Amino acid sequence: MFPILSRGAWASAVVACAFLAGCGNQRPAAAPQVEQKVSAVSAVTPAAPDASPVISTDTSEHGHKAGSHGGIMVSLGRDSYHTEAVFEKGGVLRLYTLGNDESRVIDVEKQTLKAFVKAEGDPASQSFSMESEPQEGDAEGRTSQFTGQLPAGLDGKKLSVTIPNIVISGERFRMGFESAAEPHMEGVPEKVADEAERELYLTPGGSYSPEDIKANGGVTASVKFVGLKSSHNMFPKSGEKICPITQTLANPQFTWIVGGKSYEFCCPPCVDEFVKLAKASPNEIKAPETYIKP
Repeated sequence: MFPILSRGAWASAVVACAFLAGCGNQRPAAAPQVEQKVSAVSAVTPAAPDASPVISTDTSEHGHKAGSHGGIMVSLGRDSYHTEAVFEKGGVLRLYTLGNDESRVIDVEKQTLKAFVKAEGDPASQSFSMESEPQEGDAEGRTSQFTGQLPAGLDGKKLSVTIPNIVISGERFRMGFESAAEPHMEGVPEKVADEAERELYLTPGGSYSPEDIKANGGVTASVKFVGLKSSHNMFPKSGEKICPITQTLANPQFTWIVGGKSYEFCCPPCVDEFVKLAKASPNEIKAPETYIKP
C-alpha cells in the first residue's frame, strides 16, 4: 500500500508536487506541459535599431497574472502588448503574442526572432532563432506564436533570455525574461515526460485497460490538464475526497479513469504515480470511495 509519512515529509512531497505541476506560485509559473518555473519578469521598451541584448531589471510596473499556458507574461511598451513565454521539456521555448488585454490573442507580422540566452554562471550568452508558427485563426502572412530550440545543455537550467527586436504593427520592441531551474526533491519521483509518458498512458497493463485509455481521451495527463493549476491543501476535512498518492485534498479537475472507475488527484504527477501502480501492482489499487478523509 502507500507509505505513511510524517507531516513534514508530506509537506515536502506536496511542495515538490506543486513545482512539478507548475502550480502554487504567487509569481507566474510553468504548467505541467511547462517544465521550468519562471522567476522574474523584465521591463520591456521599444527597441532602437541594432539594440543590444541587455535585460532591464525594473519590474515595478509588471505584476501580471499567470498566462493561459502557464508561462510568464511579459509587457511590451507599457502594456500596449504582451507576450507569454513558455519553457517546455526538451529545451523548446514558445512565445505567444497578446494584446493590451492579456486574454486577447493577436497575430503579428511573420518574422524570425533572434534570441540570446545565458545560463546562470556562464560567462557569455548564446544565440538561437525563434520561427513563426501560426496558430489556427491567424491571418495569412501573420502569426501569434513563435517557437525555438534552446542551445544544447541549457534545458532545466536557470536562464536569462533576451529578444532584441520583435515587430508588432510596424513598431519594434525588445524584451527580456528569466526562468528558474526546476528543483528536485529527494525521495519524490520526477514528472514522467516525453516517450516514457506516452508509454505509461497509452499502453494498457495491470488494471489499466484499453477502455481506460479511451475513456481518458487517448492522451497523457500533461496534455489533458495543460493550463490547469493545482492548489494543495494538506488538511482536508473529514468526509472530503483525498488524493490516493499524497492524501491531500483531491481536486476534481484532475480526474483519471483506472479500472473503469474515476479517481481524483491533487496534481498531474500523482496521476503518473497512480497509473504506474495500477499497471505494476493492480492489487494495491483500492476503490475510489475508500480515498476519503476519515
